[in-house]
Amino acid sequence: MTKAIGILGGMGPEATLDCFGKIIKNTPAQKDAGHLRVVMDSNPRIPDRIAAILGDGESPVPALIEGCRGLEKAGADFIIIPCVTVHYFLPQIQAGSPLPILSIIDAVAEGIQADFPETNTVGLLATVATVESGLFQKRLTGDKIHTLAPETAQQAKIVAAIKDIKDTRPSRTQSEITSDLIAAARSLIDREPHGADAIIAGCTEIPLALAQEHLPVPYFDSLTILARAAIRFAGGVPIG
Repeated sequence: MTKAIGILGGMGPEATLDCFGKIIKNTPAQKDAGHLRVVMDSNPRIPDRIAAILGDGESPVPALIEGCRGLEKAGADFIIIPCVTVHYFLPQIQAGSPLPILSIIDAVAEGIQADFPETNTVGLLATVATVESGLFQKRLTGDKIHTLAPETAQQAKIVAAIKDIKDTRPSRTQSEITSDLIAAARSLIDREPHGADAIIAGCTEIPLALAQEHLPVPYFDSLTILARAAIRFAGGVPIG
């Protein structure tokens, strides 16, 4: 018997929708009944995670724990959170959650080891809070993988791209946003003396504008990896 997936989302809404879509697309189903049960709470009113991490905002933890409890009542058996930055608070959220929560950080690290174990250095595209908190760096160090963070100018491009992806009426075109993300990724790949062997989309908005076809090295889409990990945890077998 399979388990029901709970998605604690809204951070942001389009990434949450993308997560649900990736669960569907990675599930080998020939008809409706072949899919997994998914319960979703998309709550864009969760207090700002970046502001809280930087010490300038309300903690999102109480609202996130409330969301976990709501998902349990709705029938979920475990939870995924399609927002990387919120994983800074994961130990506190898990302590108050009645259900287990899969970590997107762990899922990405395990995905790298499973698919590209020869990886030595990864480049990280993420929010300032995710980069500075060391979420990926701390986890990947244990696997002897070095993490390259963008330099200031490129990090500013990443932040602007994430902001524009979240904006339903951005001032730039999709191709302009993608170009900035490609430039940021290439700066990590081409860094001397040893650039990145692979790139991590360390923010769940980034895969909405950047794909493997844009890069000459392996690209770890954190949201696809999380969706596939959720399928496995639910008792299914992802496609491919």
